[in-house]
Amino acid sequence: MSSITQTQALDVPSAIAQRRSIKTFKTDPIAPELLKQLVELTVAAPSSYNIQDWQIILVQDEAQKAALSAASWNQQQIIQAPVTFVFAADPNAGEQNLTPILERGLETGAWNEGTVNYFKTAIPQFQAGLGEKRREYAIKDAIIAATHLVLAAESLGLSTCFMNGWIEDQVKQVIGAGDNPDLAIAVLVPVGYAAEPRLNPGRLPFSSNVSVDRIGNPYAG
Repeated sequence: MSSITQTQALDVPSAIAQRRSIKTFKTDPIAPELLKQLVELTVAAPSSYNIQDWQIILVQDEAQKAALSAASWNQQQIIQAPVTFVFAADPNAGEQNLTPILERGLETGAWNEGTVNYFKTAIPQFQAGLGEKRREYAIKDAIIAATHLVLAAESLGLSTCFMNGWIEDQVKQVIGAGDNPDLAIAVLVPVGYAAEPRLNPGRLPFSSNVSVDRIGNPYAG
């Protein structure tokens, strides 16, 4: 582990409470073993039928970072942070060869033969039935994975920022997906060591946007 990495991981509630969106990063690298741990915790996220319909691209090369920044309205956190995770979403993942996923589920004991045989037809049928919502569902899965990354990074002494300011077609060109019209960009997440702290700006009271059973019946807590 890098000498600037904290020695003890935060628990999940502490990571959630402490996390802030950091816009300026030190250029300090992330140790390879720590980066691998982040990737492992990111792909541990759930997805519909476990199809893992994301493509995650770790942008680390300086030229690639510059191009990605240019595709993101020149936001400098991509230049500063040692790596930016690009979360792309594949709406067609459920209609492709599912054998590796199904076989893995059998090997782990998570699924039995009956479940796997059911999934062989159920997953493509479900995906086809989604129609135009396939893109939306894939983006949801990618965002769930990105949230895992952000909380894992926070717990391990790193900082992040969800980025929604970018031009999709340009980002796709940078990551080599310009010829894939179906692939969607879900979110960009720079990861690194914070160059400055940010305070918690606070949240609205529960009663303003948390309800019980129906909207308008406020949850008092």
